[in-house]
Amino acid sequence: MKTDKSRQLPVTKSNPEVVPSPIFTFMSRNRALAVYVNQFVSWDTSLCIHINRYSTNYVTATFFKIISRLGDGWFWYAMMLGAFIVQGWEAVVPVITVILVSCLGLVIYKILKVKTVRPRPYQVHQVIVLGERPLDVFSFPSGHTLQAVLFTATLGGYFPELLPIMLPFALLVALSRMVLGLHYPTDVLIGAAIGYGLSLWAPNIHQLVQGSWPAL
Repeated sequence: MKTDKSRQLPVTKSNPEVVPSPIFTFMSRNRALAVYVNQFVSWDTSLCIHINRYSTNYVTATFFKIISRLGDGWFWYAMMLGAFIVQGWEAVVPVITVILVSCLGLVIYKILKVKTVRPRPYQVHQVIVLGERPLDVFSFPSGHTLQAVLFTATLGGYFPELLPIMLPFALLVALSRMVLGLHYPTDVLIGAAIGYGLSLWAPNIHQLVQGSWPAL
């Protein structure tokens, strides 16, 4: 019988299957912060478990699994295609800008993943039901949410006609990551904050792309 390697984690004294995230371990070394860190982690975990309970319903779990898979990239590819339908070839520079900002988000996401090495909720808590196979091992931050907010804020800024579709979908993507047991609420919130923060760089990148466009 094959074993899911994504569930295999190093051993610690407190839990024979779990290694705590270094970021929380570091903060807990400060006695003044330790109590607040523990309370925060407890709140984060409790809310995660509560939201994940909805995955026990087959219809709900299937719906959010579809949302999550579309959030892998397919939905955003469709939205970029929609941008061309709305504005024709004038959408080239905005779409290239969005892609470049998205690539920047991917780099930041990858760095944070390997630096924080936070285990996913289902790896830590047996009560968590895993509703979808993860794309990688670690939890922080939520890359799906980061890209969902980034695309919605950036592409939606250029093409407001697409916002009525993108906004609710971005919210569903963020919720799906918790319902499916793949992320804690903090993973989602920080992912969303990073995505929105990167979208603020879009005007600068747009100017660079627009300035080089005639030479392409």
